[in-house]
Amino acid sequence: MKIKIIYAFIGCLLSASAFAMGEDDPLVTKVMIDQLETRFVDGDDPLVLEGKLTIGKDLNKFVIKADVEQVKSEIHELELQALYSRAIDPYWDFQIGIRQDQKPAPSKNWLAIGFEGVAPYWFEVDTALFIGEEDQVGLRFAAEYEWMITQRWVLSPEFSLNIHSKDDEARGVGSGLSDTQLGLRLRYEIKREFAPYIGVNWNKKYGNTATFAKNDGEEVSSTQFVAGIRAWF
Repeated sequence: MKIKIIYAFIGCLLSASAFAMGEDDPLVTKVMIDQLETRFVDGDDPLVLEGKLTIGKDLNKFVIKADVEQVKSEIHELELQALYSRAIDPYWDFQIGIRQDQKPAPSKNWLAIGFEGVAPYWFEVDTALFIGEEDQVGLRFAAEYEWMITQRWVLSPEFSLNIHSKDDEARGVGSGLSDTQLGLRLRYEIKREFAPYIGVNWNKKYGNTATFAKNDGEEVSSTQFVAGIRAWF
């Protein structure tokens, strides 16, 4: 994959957007920590971080997404995405850029093309197509809903799945539907920008992904109770 060419393309888009905006469209920076939590399992409990940094204006933004899992001070999973994001509708953004899986080894690079926004009935959706090395193609779909029980208590169900076009045994990924995750979290917003929460997470692997997990002595499905914080600034 021509990583440098894609980075240059994103840079050109961002540079062009700077000239397209007037002074009444200020540059805005936002850090969103969607999940910073401990997941309680049999054995060592992993610490999980899912968050993103957004820098830009109304129509054009630069987004960095991070998904990290750490166990006993050692990072087991690390995924980073660097994306150009363009608003195509009041509720939807088109995104293109790079995804890099640094852990588990071996590392892998992908071209990422996707959409992020709010679907009917206020479901928050993040979906992307990933085109990787060695003709590997992946599809990810994630959706989340926020139910305001009171002005401070919020119940948030979420669902995600991953699909891959071919086996990648070195990374433990099988073709077809690879895995799904279903979560339910209850948070208390001390203020809108900071909310501790508790919840439960269900994970399941399928097909050859499940076979690879069994061969490595890993669980195919699990239920995890979680506790963490959600914050943005």
